[in-house]
Amino acid sequence: MPRLAVVVTAVILLLASCTAPDEEDLPELSDAGGVGPFTFATGRDTTGYLQPLLDAWNREHPAERVTLIELPEAADEQRAQVVANLQARSDEYDVIGLDVVWTAEFADAGWIIPLERELFPLNRFLPTVVDTAVYRDRLWAVPYTSNAGLLYYRKDLLEKEGLSPPKTWAELRKQATKLSAKYDIGGYAGQFLAYEGLTVNFAEAVHSAGGQILSPDGTRVTMNADRAVAGLDFLVRGLREGWIPQESLSYKEEESRLAFQEGRLAFARNWLHGYGPATLSPVAGKFAVTRLPGLDGPGSSSLGGVNLGISAYSKRQKSALEFIRYFTGLDNQRRVLTEGSFPPVWAELYDAPDLIKRFPYLPVLKQSLLSATPRPASVDYNQVSLVIANAVSRALTPPFAEPSSDVVASLKAGLSEITRHR
Repeated sequence: MPRLAVVVTAVILLLASCTAPDEEDLPELSDAGGVGPFTFATGRDTTGYLQPLLDAWNREHPAERVTLIELPEAADEQRAQVVANLQARSDEYDVIGLDVVWTAEFADAGWIIPLERELFPLNRFLPTVVDTAVYRDRLWAVPYTSNAGLLYYRKDLLEKEGLSPPKTWAELRKQATKLSAKYDIGGYAGQFLAYEGLTVNFAEAVHSAGGQILSPDGTRVTMNADRAVAGLDFLVRGLREGWIPQESLSYKEEESRLAFQEGRLAFARNWLHGYGPATLSPVAGKFAVTRLPGLDGPGSSSLGGVNLGISAYSKRQKSALEFIRYFTGLDNQRRVLTEGSFPPVWAELYDAPDLIKRFPYLPVLKQSLLSATPRPASVDYNQVSLVIANAVSRALTPPFAEPSSDVVASLKAGLSEITRHR
């Protein structure tokens, strides 16, 4: 049995055992109660900025102290731990840091509670970011940090060659080929190991070719074959021609970050987390970032980031709500950027002159966030991502025997099997 068919069969068996709650079964905040000490479960803080912000809350709210529960750093490991907790109906987690792609799944399962939009200044947030917290026209979490894929490039090499940063795939291909040969470095890389990062890179390629993967509600496959083939061929061609190095097939975020900041790549797709370390690396002062290129012009990034939700099994939901209002406020959002180096969700922070002076990437990042496209919104996102990464990985692996059109056709069939069961 082909590898993709095995994956799809396993996914279908898993979906068959899942049932979504009825709308009336979902808890309302007005029915929730509970004030007192609570917990905040989120991914591991690698910068050390988070605890001081929690300490500030605790000083002002001694009767409602928050305790940090650090989850694993990798998103898939975070999800596994959180899902196990919620499936057991445990009240251990009160506020939960949710990857932006978990909203539909967690809301549909009844694991988090709906929130009143009027309680939060959502009109001052980036609109694309707010959309990641909405499912079936209801708000299920509050955006806390965002993220968008950016194109890191060696501005020193481009200036030497009299080149401007590429806006299209054709320009990227031409420049990456030239710089790779002349300076004996890799041309371009992203995250091409078969995991969530590959799903992100493929989704960006499809969206940057003007295509879609699923309908906005995640219930139908809307993938245009020509657009999807164009996006996949952009990656396959790079590997076949060599301007995307073969070792990038083992890259996740950290491997691609290190390859660029160590001077082994001319161009790299990555999240913002790679910017700060690069300023302290051998390429310090020699690089810059711009929007991802696309088929006919600037492309479309996938959205990343963390939203804050409240567990349906929390016994401290009122305290959890007040904490989220506090933690997503303007002052803390500024600290998210200045102390944590994470993209904030308040739009006005991207236009503040003092912040732009300190973080010169903000205008480009804002453009990328406003033009970004969410990854496929599906209550079965984890299964959707698995099927995409499996199919795309097969296409990118030498000897490239399977035409991109065949890979896309089998991918559409696999995704249709998933959505058909919803």
